[in-house]
Amino acid sequence: MLTGAHDARSPRGSQQPFVVLITGASGGIGRAAALRIARDPAARMVLVARREGRLRALAESLGERASFLAADLVEEQAPARIRAHVERRHGRLDLLVNNAGRASRASFAEGGHADVRHAMAINFDAQVRLTEALLPMLRASAPSAIVNVASMAARVASPGTGAYCASKAALAAWSDSLWFEERPYGVHVGLVIPGAILTEGFPQAELLAKPLTRWMVSTPETVAEGIHQAGVGRRCERYSPRPYGLEAALRILAPGVVRRVVSVAFARI
Repeated sequence: MLTGAHDARSPRGSQQPFVVLITGASGGIGRAAALRIARDPAARMVLVARREGRLRALAESLGERASFLAADLVEEQAPARIRAHVERRHGRLDLLVNNAGRASRASFAEGGHADVRHAMAINFDAQVRLTEALLPMLRASAPSAIVNVASMAARVASPGTGAYCASKAALAAWSDSLWFEERPYGVHVGLVIPGAILTEGFPQAELLAKPLTRWMVSTPETVAEGIHQAGVGRRCERYSPRPYGLEAALRILAPGVVRRVVSVAFARI
């Protein structure tokens, strides 16, 4: 059971096991989140991703407390397979981390609707379908939590990434609505918004190449801490690193200024 005793700010009052499912767990943010949450000896991990070899290695490193399931979340039967695995292994679910996603880089003129549809299927629809399949278990285990990992692209868009930005913006808006809807049932919904994070899918070569922008790039471990705070600590929203929240606020207060700054930044890359 995921209660206030699991809050990072206070000592644990109970060692009752709680079950955590993380998608996109084979590398990057997902792997870092699994390692962070697994520090708690009461955590029982279910790791989901497409790369079976990496999942197996991570699960073995965590010992008997972890199991894994190789699955492509876009496939029609994936949510049902994952739900069956959790039911068979644990019979409950206390924390769902929707982290899986992929980059998309093309202008709308180049990629068109097909690019948008592809990004939405991977970065939004797959999360919605999996949550739908697991929500009854989360309600039954309440107090429980869902953490959706969006992106700074959900708040401040950039050229050539419109499809990705749209999919992450949809995930962020849906998370806000879901928080209201599931609160009466004891299911907390947290949102994590990473900025520039160095992972395989996002090598951040453009930012790392310049001394003036190198400082903007952070690590998966930073996001993992935000996931822990949003899920175990039941926080509503976490920017990672936190200073990115200022950029999101400026986008609301002065959208024209942000557009000009982004235009200049990308013109120099």
